[in-house]
Amino acid sequence: MPTFLKFLTALRAVKDVPENDGKGFSPLDLSTWAVSALIEEAELTPKPALVDRGRNGAHRDLDLAKLRRSARALEDGFTAIAETAWEKATSIRLREHVGSIGRAMERKMMDATDGSNAHRGAIWSVGLVVAAAAQRHPDGSAAGIAAAAGVLARLPDRFAPYPLSHGARARFKFGVAGARGEAQSGFPNVILVGLPALRSAREGGAPEDRARLDALMALMSSVDDTCLLHRGGRAALEAAQEGARAVIAAGGTASRDGLHRLYRLDAKLMSLWASPGGSADLLSVTLFLDSVERGTRALAGATKAAPAATRACSR
Repeated sequence: MPTFLKFLTALRAVKDVPENDGKGFSPLDLSTWAVSALIEEAELTPKPALVDRGRNGAHRDLDLAKLRRSARALEDGFTAIAETAWEKATSIRLREHVGSIGRAMERKMMDATDGSNAHRGAIWSVGLVVAAAAQRHPDGSAAGIAAAAGVLARLPDRFAPYPLSHGARARFKFGVAGARGEAQSGFPNVILVGLPALRSAREGGAPEDRARLDALMALMSSVDDTCLLHRGGRAALEAAQEGARAVIAAGGTASRDGLHRLYRLDAKLMSLWASPGGSADLLSVTLFLDSVERGTRALAGATKAAPAATRACSR
């Protein structure tokens, strides 16, 4: 039996969603980590052809203030997704409920940004991993959560509208998986590329912002980004992948040569007016899953330490 199916059979049903059961995270924790991941991705600087603290990249309708507003407007939606999925087994009913919440989040995002499509892709990707994390499978690792999100993503949602988005058009035109395929496959680029790059850079002593930039470069080198394909076709995708690989080969963004190559990559993508938005969304998923693992360990450690502290005070 596949591992993720074993996870599903081990789930137990509950009627109430606890604030925090003392053994890990709560729905509010998941929402906080999700919103933080979106804001941290937006604020990460310098990014090639993406909105950051310095400029708007290859975007006329987006800036950092709008991305921050958009992320904060999604907080209640992520909480609702987590509460809906809390310790629930995967089912079509759950998939449809999560989809309904996601569509309401899109409307709230549009209101907060005066009509800009700031986080539509991230609502799909991050929303799925929030739901999967809330299901609280026995294996609460990033890989386990991503696999469970893939199971949920593969289920049909009969209420979902099917207008052809820019990403969907690029997916069909160029024959790539896109955000939908990435999610349905259990986020392989996040688990096998983004997270290892993030943690390797940290272990190598890189500052946190450089470790996150290295994770973005790793994702850009691997992902068939439909945002790039929509904006600039194969030429833009190949320029992004080759440029990101050059940054990595030069020692990453913590090195002088690596940072210089990142600026060259930025200039190339700006000349094509092509933004790697799909890779940015997957960086948000990477940061979220990293926060879940680190936060769970911290909460578990605090819980284990509490009884000893109580005994010490009672002497």
